[in-house]
Amino acid sequence: MHAFLRRFGSFPGTGRRAALALAMGLLLLPLLAAAQAAAPAADAPVRFGILPLGGAFESRSDWDPLLAELSRAIQRPVSVLSVNSYEALEQAIQRGEVDMAFLSGKMALDAVSQKRMKVVAQVVRHDGLPGYRGLLLTRKAPPFNTLKNLVDQPERWRLARGERQSVSGFIVPQLQFFLPNHIVMETRFLSEVVGTHQANALAVANNEADVATNNSADFERFKLRFPAEAQRLQVLWESELIPHAQIVVRREYPPELRLRVQAFLVAYGRGKGPRGDAERVVLKSLHDLAGFVAADNSSLLPAAKLAYQLAMQNAKTAQWVNDAARQARLQRLESGYAEQLAVLKDVSP
Repeated sequence: MHAFLRRFGSFPGTGRRAALALAMGLLLLPLLAAAQAAAPAADAPVRFGILPLGGAFESRSDWDPLLAELSRAIQRPVSVLSVNSYEALEQAIQRGEVDMAFLSGKMALDAVSQKRMKVVAQVVRHDGLPGYRGLLLTRKAPPFNTLKNLVDQPERWRLARGERQSVSGFIVPQLQFFLPNHIVMETRFLSEVVGTHQANALAVANNEADVATNNSADFERFKLRFPAEAQRLQVLWESELIPHAQIVVRREYPPELRLRVQAFLVAYGRGKGPRGDAERVVLKSLHDLAGFVAADNSSLLPAAKLAYQLAMQNAKTAQWVNDAARQARLQRLESGYAEQLAVLKDVSP
């Protein structure tokens, strides 16, 4: 190709222009092929990814009725990808194996910031609050049942926490409770296990851990499913409100399809009669949801602020070779946050 381009000068007039057009066409072929590969086929199944809030099978069975209705509404098959960890779902999104997903703030933030997805809707719960709260759960029985003991001697406690991508399972408790009390979750405890909110609550109830991160929505669900175990637990701390999870759709999908998905979700569970009643039963099984509201990328601004604050806090308290290295890291975080805000504020179709 380079040799071909060098010979442009030997082509007179029209011949040179034709040669240039041919060369540019050859250069663009790989880009066009990549674009065609990235664009989903019009009749291909929409692959829906689900956060592992309980178990993989249980999460899938909860979503099946709604997704069957969605398939009929958009006249395309919808398949389900239900995984056992946040990391597995994140990797599937990065590999292009997910077209639509139910994601909490940090994972939705990453998918949108990397320009893979767009937000179309946000969940609403029956309590009417614009979010939920992160929790720390302990057993009611002493000695591991007071905030003072936790703050004074974290190295005696066994921790059950969420994955690093989990807003209520890691980011918010780290930012709002542990770091302000000079405790780094990953290093200060006697031991730690990483699991789902349900698994972590069970670990504390069964004396396999002493404190667990959780959230108000999942703990309500836990009380219904495991009433005996829930009786052994207490809420030791709760966070500020955390914005609800989002539904995101691949950017490559045409705006018309994203709007149809959004319209279906917003209308779901709002109707009257037997059909509306049945839809509301489905929503209640999905962590006591009341439905969905239309949303765009800007709904992730609070999640972006939380992630930025945690990264800045970690950078300020970390050990650095010198102050110049520390300042360089802080400047990178500032510029990265500014770029992220620009993406989130772009709400074009």
